[in-house]
Amino acid sequence: MRPTLTATPANGAELRVLANPLLSAPIFPTLLRLSLPNMFAMLALASVAIAETGYVGLLGTASLAGLAMVFPMVMLTTMMSSGAMGGGVSSAISRALGARQEERASALAMHALVIGCVAGLASTVLMLKFGPAIYSLLGGKGTALEQALIYSNVVFLGALGMWLTNTLASVVRGGGNMKIPSLTLAVAALVQVVLGGGLGLGLGPFPKWGMTGIALGQVIAANGGALFLLCYLISGRSRVRLDFRKFDLNAEMFRDILKVGGLACISPLQTVLAVLVVTRLVSAFGTEALAGYGIGARLEFLLIPIAFGIGVACVPMVGMAIGAEDVVRARNVAWTGGALAAALVGSVGLIVAVFPEAWAKLFTSEPVVLASAHAYFNWVGPCYPLYGLGLCLYFASQGAGKVLWPVLAGTLRLVMVAAGGWWLTSWPAPVWLMFALVGAAMAAYGVATAAAIYFVSWNVKKAIARPALASEANG
Repeated sequence: MRPTLTATPANGAELRVLANPLLSAPIFPTLLRLSLPNMFAMLALASVAIAETGYVGLLGTASLAGLAMVFPMVMLTTMMSSGAMGGGVSSAISRALGARQEERASALAMHALVIGCVAGLASTVLMLKFGPAIYSLLGGKGTALEQALIYSNVVFLGALGMWLTNTLASVVRGGGNMKIPSLTLAVAALVQVVLGGGLGLGLGPFPKWGMTGIALGQVIAANGGALFLLCYLISGRSRVRLDFRKFDLNAEMFRDILKVGGLACISPLQTVLAVLVVTRLVSAFGTEALAGYGIGARLEFLLIPIAFGIGVACVPMVGMAIGAEDVVRARNVAWTGGALAAALVGSVGLIVAVFPEAWAKLFTSEPVVLASAHAYFNWVGPCYPLYGLGLCLYFASQGAGKVLWPVLAGTLRLVMVAAGGWWLTSWPAPVWLMFALVGAAMAAYGVATAAAIYFVSWNVKKAIARPALASEANG
């Protein structure tokens, strides 16, 4: 729904945009309403990963090991296209809409489509060429490496679909619509489970294609989602429309998206590197310690979508407020979203810190592994509130177009884990110290991100001129 114009007295008659709920409605209920569909969609995607692990396991240990090697690269692609570059897309579009520039927002959507196409094709080329070297570096060899390459080659041949689905979803979110992207992703997740499981295991009428079939399920689902969102944006039902008849490449518009999205892409790289580094370092403490860490990391994988759902909802609210030059509201949105994410993510963390067996016993009954998982949750669980705070504020900073310092907060976390972990493994330190370091790095990330939001000015120069209204032009 397009905002209407309402007259308010302020140094004379002046027209302001008040009817847009993202600019005028109470912050907390609006943020909650926008967040719930996102959290539902992200939890659906997380469930797909768990289901996929289950039916790949039925193909054998080598297939499961192959999937484990490819998963970080698929996760990296998803995070870059949705949370990083996608955040840059939503930020640029929402700032344009906040400045009452509907045509600019639509032009930015076309430029986002170009970025998604280029990035998707680049992902395909890079992974087909360097995939074998990457998986070998991760320890892949023999049948496990063969299975990894079968799965990876099919998935990344369809990388264009993944990038376009997440890019176009971000375009729609930039206009303040969270329901259509969330429903699209949820349906795509269901299609992936049905087709991937059917084609991989040969269920019902499907042939049994093993890892090829499982990967093909993801490719078909992603391309179907991209096609639906493309048709939706062309149809004119969305506030932001793709119009191929009015499109000229503009370097300034690419810069507007990439100055946020391009820089934000560093964050997913840091996240994946942190996971790989911690996994490698914890393995030095023994198989039981690694298994305990894996149980804890699995819970984090389910908690991140909560912070992601709230954070993605913050992007258009903050962006429109910045575009409308209402910095106070933009900051209030950021802190409200951060507090909500900290409360939801942190409540789960505190529960598992006090009752670690409530989660750990779902996966194992081995006393030594349980003890390792208990130690992990005791040290890391209390840090979840700050971690959730940091993740949400990172997205809010994208809406403001001020993402540099939150990205550096992620660098701090990576450096702490790598340097501290290397030092701990250089002498016979107890494993609980490694887990304490992981928790401290999470807490440092949250505190550093909050400090960046607090100290960095969000006041912006009028790089985008606001269009004059007729009454203003007439004096």
